Amino acid sequence: MQACKFILRDDSTTWKNLLPLTYTRPISGIRIGIDTIQEKWEFFLNQSVEIATEAYLLSKFENRQPDAEKVIEINSAVLPNQALVELVLALQPGKRLEKAGLSIAHCFAEGEAIPIETPIDVTTINYPWDIFKLNHLVLQQDFERITAGRTSQPIDASNRVKHPENVFIEEGGSAEFSILDASKGPIYIGKDATIMAGSIVQGGLALCEGATLKLGTKHYGTSTLGPHSKFGGEFSNVVVQGYSNKGHEGFLGNAVLGEWCNLGADTNASNLKNNYGFVRVWNYVEERFMHTEEQFCGLIMGDHSKAGINTMFNTATVVGVAANIFGAGYPKKFLPSYTWGGVDFHRTFTLNKVFEMAEAMMSRRKVPLTDADKTILTHIFETTKPYRKD
Repeated sequence: MQACKFILRDDSTTWKNLLPLTYTRPISGIRIGIDTIQEKWEFFLNQSVEIATEAYLLSKFENRQPDAEKVIEINSAVLPNQALVELVLALQPGKRLEKAGLSIAHCFAEGEAIPIETPIDVTTINYPWDIFKLNHLVLQQDFERITAGRTSQPIDASNRVKHPENVFIEEGGSAEFSILDASKGPIYIGKDATIMAGSIVQGGLALCEGATLKLGTKHYGTSTLGPHSKFGGEFSNVVVQGYSNKGHEGFLGNAVLGEWCNLGADTNASNLKNNYGFVRVWNYVEERFMHTEEQFCGLIMGDHSKAGINTMFNTATVVGVAANIFGAGYPKKFLPSYTWGGVDFHRTFTLNKVFEMAEAMMSRRKVPLTDADKTILTHIFETTKPYRKD
């Protein structure tokens, strides 16, 4: 029996507020900065954690841990730092760590928990736009944590580099004949990640393992490209969970993409209204477009969704899971999961066709579409039927 077991638990309302990104993952599976929320907690705790989330996701993400004398449940929407983790580790049975009414962590015992208010600031992810809004802060923290006491691979002499001390290249990573400006944020080039020639990169930027910037890419703001993603054209303040592509020209800004997404050549997504007003974004809890205090918000896209060439997305468009969007003009600003079509018509993207598409794309990265994946996609297909109108 281990001394302590840690459980990252999803609050069901927060999980639903983060849809469509959380349709296919627990909150702790969200990538922000360099790694996922789960990976951050496991780094600080120096052990694996258990996941508690929606029942249909457990076949893939449950990750049960051995019994322990002490069990601490952690709010999975909270991002860890050293000071916060020390407070969590110090929790005694029957105590609950809080911040302004937000439950952060709870050490189990019989009876009602006694709240303890923490004096330190706490960072949480509550809505999809929080991911790109907070990415600059979190990327800086992750960069310092991951590179501490380590030496970068050499930066190729063909590059023009500003503040090279803020550039870190992992084994197998490379950048050639590009401009790397790390004066406004760090540039992290992960294992086997590549910046191709002619790229202009203003940090912060995290290229995770195997990710690629195509020839002549232009980047500014702070962005994260998850593992094995490929991006080109122009983008700013974008977070990609992984395995997704925007390989050609076109603009994407203030956006979050899931895994296995693809934006066709010259796809463009607005991130600012013409009147410079605050945006409204589709919310799955309220089941309507909710008012926000955000001026900048681009595309929010769930896993396995695609857009054909020359697709135009309006400001703050939300696309669900496994949608296939194509055709001229601006599609609607909320496109339900399994939508097939564009401006003039929508049909349902049937499950067997989605499985065929997913298997074809995933096989290119030598990743199998598992039975657990199919079960999750089937559940989403059934539960999102009320949103679709064939």
